Amino acid sequence: MPTIRPPAVAGSFYPAEPQALRDDIARCFALARSAPPEPGGRLPKLLVVPHAGTIYSGPIAASGYATLAAAARHGQVSRVVLLGPAHRVPVRGLAAPTVDAFASPLGEVPLDAEALASLDDLPQVERSDFAHALEHSLEVQLPFLQQVLGDGFTLVPLVVGDARPGEVAQVLERLWGGDETLVLISSDLSHYLRYDEARRSDQATIERLLALDGGLAPDDACGARALNGALLMARQRGLRPRLLDLRNSGDTAGDHRRVVGYAALAFDAPPEPEPERAQTCDEAIAAAERALGAAAFAIARNAIAEALGENVMDEPPHPVLDTPLACFVSLHSADGELRGCVGRLEPEHLLRDALRVNACAAAFRDSRFPPLAADEWQGLQIEVSLLGPLQPLPACDEAEALAAMRPGEDGLVLSWRDQRAVLLPQVWEQLPAPGAFLAALKHKAGLRSHFWDDDVRLERFEVRHYGGSA
Repeated sequence: MPTIRPPAVAGSFYPAEPQALRDDIARCFALARSAPPEPGGRLPKLLVVPHAGTIYSGPIAASGYATLAAAARHGQVSRVVLLGPAHRVPVRGLAAPTVDAFASPLGEVPLDAEALASLDDLPQVERSDFAHALEHSLEVQLPFLQQVLGDGFTLVPLVVGDARPGEVAQVLERLWGGDETLVLISSDLSHYLRYDEARRSDQATIERLLALDGGLAPDDACGARALNGALLMARQRGLRPRLLDLRNSGDTAGDHRRVVGYAALAFDAPPEPEPERAQTCDEAIAAAERALGAAAFAIARNAIAEALGENVMDEPPHPVLDTPLACFVSLHSADGELRGCVGRLEPEHLLRDALRVNACAAAFRDSRFPPLAADEWQGLQIEVSLLGPLQPLPACDEAEALAAMRPGEDGLVLSWRDQRAVLLPQVWEQLPAPGAFLAALKHKAGLRSHFWDDDVRLERFEVRHYGGSA
């Protein structure tokens, strides 16, 4: 007998009775915002749609699905690769189900077992029906897909947890296919801001999506990790984004005091033939990193140069500079000795402002060193570290903590009562063993190397770091 993942949120996120659900979907399409179809009636390759209850986000989702219905080509899309964030169960990487089909009140949708099996050798993909059992971000898309595509499609559903953009992009690259495959990303935008604040925040996020900027954080969009990987693929494949709808729950069915943002976007394949050799995921990541690194380094360098009266360099623009992001700035003398390091673990300013503040503080206000002098400028090494969000390290005791650490990748924060210390991932170069790394972290917090207590709290974060000589 085939195994079925039954509906989990029918009757709460959308009607459970089939005819009531069809009527509700029809209402959503009536309230959707229409967008002109692509020339030649081409279908978008990638869609971004929200995933709240249909009373809140349904009309915005319908604005995205209308691009499929308007093309009047039922049967052209025979497979949907659907990615959404994990809300209920922690997931490292991506979770694929083992069942044969997903069900909604409108019927069953068979899964593409062969496509799912093609991912089994990827270390970032696990098989977990538990991760899918209560997850609404994927389920709420089924009635819309069934309405516009009918019965002639299969589904490749993936719950995205703690996954890097390259890990998501590698999965999408295997599943990309041709015109028969639609990639669908399920994501809301900001959560629980006041109406006007949410509109400003969501507009900034949309501008980054339209610029194919894959540096989104969960505060920007709850599906940020899936979106970042999809944006990487969009850059690699030359897709062209267009905004179809941008509203929030205050525009549909909620009050204005605490709203959730929703958007629908289509990403269209370029009309011209693709180049003979498409840029690989690794090349796309490297190009994006170089652009952000050059911009961040220039701002940090110029902040110190201006204070010393030295020449400044051009500061290339980058959209990430105008978003809140935590960062550190580290300085090393020409002979490699540490000369200053200052930063914050949580974003307090726009990145461009945080870089200037931390660069000057590292140069002139790090209490461990005298202020930087003009004769130290030549040969000074400046390193910028951009921090990802803090995440608890899953550990009940020190042995579990050591086993959970990822040498070379994790920055770590240790907190115990009023004592706290942080080590950037770069420190793994000097202390490659987890035991030595943790001992150094304890020492920095003023604790003995063998100290452990049930109240010790460890958090990890990832870092993108860039550097150069002044």
